[in-house]
Amino acid sequence: MLKNHLRLGVLYFKIICQDPRVDNYFMMKSPWSSLIICLFYVLAVLYILPRYMEKRPPFEFRQLLIFYNFAMVVLSGYIFMEFGLSGWFVGYSYSCQPVDHSTSPQAIRMVNVSWWFFISKFIELLDTVFFVLRKKNNQVTFLHVFHHGIMPFSWWFGAKFVPGGFGTFHAWLNSFIHFLMYIYYGLSAMGPAYQKFIWWKKYMTTMQITQFIVVCIHSSQLLFMECDYPIIFTYWIGSYAIIFLILFLNFYVQAYKKPTRGLGE
Repeated sequence: MLKNHLRLGVLYFKIICQDPRVDNYFMMKSPWSSLIICLFYVLAVLYILPRYMEKRPPFEFRQLLIFYNFAMVVLSGYIFMEFGLSGWFVGYSYSCQPVDHSTSPQAIRMVNVSWWFFISKFIELLDTVFFVLRKKNNQVTFLHVFHHGIMPFSWWFGAKFVPGGFGTFHAWLNSFIHFLMYIYYGLSAMGPAYQKFIWWKKYMTTMQITQFIVVCIHSSQLLFMECDYPIIFTYWIGSYAIIFLILFLNFYVQAYKKPTRGLGE
């Protein structure tokens, strides 16, 4: 059964699934530009920028960070609402939802927001650039760089081949998590007077973990039912969710576990 799923998925991917509606969208002609940017991002944040900052004081960027983070709040909120209004709020099935390949206003709206989600993943690479330039090296973890480095390239395929349907569920959920995350970052950048408003910091990681659990459950449905959605993308989304669930659980344990007290203490 798995072999047949993969064979049909590859066939769908090669022949049917490429969506002509995105041909004229920025960066959608070829995956090479996305791949090059992602590779340069990894090189820049792990080698070029740390070397540049080695003997320099950290930048502050306070006003820039406030603007950037709240701009990302607006963008993430817009993407969340557009995914909802073009499908998930208005009739999309949470079990099996094929891609609408028509040129109806609703279908094109979903194509547009899928592309915006793809573009937002490139903008989010600035998160790491700011961390490095501010010498917040403890935040430039393997989890952070891997997550940011793989999302833009992987979502090129989502926007190019399946801009809508079942696979956009995780993007819809992710945009809401990022809406909350950038509110936290924005309030943090505003200084100590606003720290009382981000008492929920610890729960951000819990929400991210919950996001990946929900995506794992959601994507696993298609292993047990017939659905007119390319199964190869379902395998990719499910595998991605499992990998990041493990990484975020490990991060949570390392960041929030309490030291065990000895009996004599």
